[in-house]
Amino acid sequence: MADFDTLKADLTRRMDGALEALKREFSGLRAGRASPALLEPVKVEAYGSLMPLNQVATIAVPEARMITVQVWDRSMVNAVVAAIRDCGLGLNPQPDGQIIRVPLPVLTEERRLELVKAAGKYAEAARVAVRGVRRDGMEQIKSLHKKSEISEDEERDWSEQVQKLTDAYIKRVDDALADKEKDIRQV
Repeated sequence: MADFDTLKADLTRRMDGALEALKREFSGLRAGRASPALLEPVKVEAYGSLMPLNQVATIAVPEARMITVQVWDRSMVNAVVAAIRDCGLGLNPQPDGQIIRVPLPVLTEERRLELVKAAGKYAEAARVAVRGVRRDGMEQIKSLHKKSEISEDEERDWSEQVQKLTDAYIKRVDDALADKEKDIRQV
C-alpha cells in the first residue's frame, strides 16, 4: 500500500534543496556589505585543477567594505588575484604579500539593477526546480493510481496536497527574492 507521508517527505526534501541552492546563489550577490560568501563561487587554478578559493586561502571581513584573502601558499597569490578579478563580480583585488585586499566599490544604480535582474533569474530557476519536483510527485501519484494502489479520491487528495506544498515553496522563493531585492536596493 502506498504512503503519502513518504512521498511528501521526499518532495519536501527536494524542494528544500531548491530553496537552499537559491540561498547559496543569493549569498554570492553582494548588496553593499562585504561577506565571505561573496567569494564562495570563485574557483582558482591550483595544482593542476580548479579548486574553490576557500581551499587555498582563508577569507575574512575586517570591515564593512573590505574582504581579505590570506593565501596559504605564496606561489598561489597571482592565481588567486586573477581568479577574483575574472569572477565577474567587478572586484579589483590588491595583493600585499600573502594577503590580498579586496575593497568593495560603492554600488551604482546600474549595478544594482543588474544584481536585481540576476536575483530574479536565480529565483526563476528555483521556481522551475520546485515545479519539476511537483511534476515528479504528480507522475508518481498517477502511476500509483494506474497500478490500483490508491483510489481516485486518494489521487485527487494527494494531488491537491502536492499542489499546496508547491504553492508554499513558490511563495518562499518569492519572499526570498523580495528580501534580496530590498537588500540590493538599499543604499
